[in-house]
Amino acid sequence: MKAISYLQFDGRAEEALAFYENALQAANVKMVRFGAFGQDPNAPLTEEEQNMIMESRIEFSGNIMMISDVPPFMQAGIGEITKGNTVLISIIDGDPEMNKRFFEGLSEGGTVIMPISSTPWSASFGMLVDKFGVMWKFNGEASKFLDSFVS
Repeated sequence: MKAISYLQFDGRAEEALAFYENALQAANVKMVRFGAFGQDPNAPLTEEEQNMIMESRIEFSGNIMMISDVPPFMQAGIGEITKGNTVLISIIDGDPEMNKRFFEGLSEGGTVIMPISSTPWSASFGMLVDKFGVMWKFNGEASKFLDSFVS
């Protein structure tokens, strides 16, 4: 069993997918649109909805992230997609140079909360909110830090 990050968007998944593919130097990207499955005559999708991303997956540095759109017909059941700060994606135990590259890519058009730098607890720590409102935290030595306090 695995747990992964899965980001949902209100019609901007394709833009987000391209952004994350570049920022995270993704090696493998797969994508399926809602229109790939044909139409249900009882609930036809608009052309815009057919072009939305139903499911996508990117792989970067041994990690997986999935991205999709939530079209209006789905939002009617689950609610409106809103930006928030209750979840963040944490990149841990990464090489400082790789962390710096990813951090710089993800910060384009976003807001840097704490620039990536050396801290007393990590050789490369930083936080940002990307241009899609997703929070990211980099902690190059997260496991080592926790292990030094908790056995």
